[in-house]
Amino acid sequence: MGRVVHFEITAGDTARARKFYSIFGWNIDDSGMEGMEYLLARTGEASMGIDGAIMPKTYNAQPAILWISVDSLTDMMEQVKAAGGEIAEDPQTVPGIGSTAYCRDTEGNVFGLIEPLPRSE
Repeated sequence: MGRVVHFEITAGDTARARKFYSIFGWNIDDSGMEGMEYLLARTGEASMGIDGAIMPKTYNAQPAILWISVDSLTDMMEQVKAAGGEIAEDPQTVPGIGSTAYCRDTEGNVFGLIEPLPRSE
């Protein structure tokens, strides 16, 4: 796969950011992740663009984070390490979305990997 499928915008005030990004017609809702302030942003129809999220800067100070879809999270995490990158945080499961992990490239940039759950059409 290897396609960019998600973005994250960090914010000092997620409620303020939610209100701001709503001007684009995005549907922004709580993710349901226990103990985490993480808002899912649906940006449009499935065939156009990508969806994302808004999260506190206290979780990750990088202003924007790209997410890359992979067939196997475990396999790709090994490839990241073999290529000189690192796993930035332990993998986790996002309910209804899939398995995820934050990684860091050789330049120190954080990016995400996601092994999405199969979609039911």
